[in-house]
Amino acid sequence: MTDEEREVFDGLVDEVIASLPARVVAIFDEAPLLVDDEPAPEVLREFGLDPSSEEDRASLCGLHTGLAITERSVEMDGVLPSQIHIYRVGIVREAGGWAHTDEIREQIRITILHEVGHEMGLDEDDLEELGYA
Repeated sequence: MTDEEREVFDGLVDEVIASLPARVVAIFDEAPLLVDDEPAPEVLREFGLDPSSEEDRASLCGLHTGLAITERSVEMDGVLPSQIHIYRVGIVREAGGWAHTDEIREQIRITILHEVGHEMGLDEDDLEELGYA
């Protein structure tokens, strides 16, 4: 991915975030949104994917790490905060490529809301029902 492509993608992320309700954006204060080109090799291996495979590296659009808000307790000490990751390469691929800017923007929105859903304790079935799968 080129620096120019990253700049375009990140501008679309900014547009999507600006369009979200304030209460959704506030979640990023507790679970920061991180934008990367693709998942780290160890993340891919955790999912049984091959880090040397271009197709596998482009297969994930996003990831929620950490405990959902519904699983946390005041008694938990030393637990790292959750993070929401979105991956440029996977999202662009899912949207059909760089020629589809509107689709990329929509896939960014869906991916962010999907991962925010995990932060709120929703599982894959819940998210699919809501249209964020």
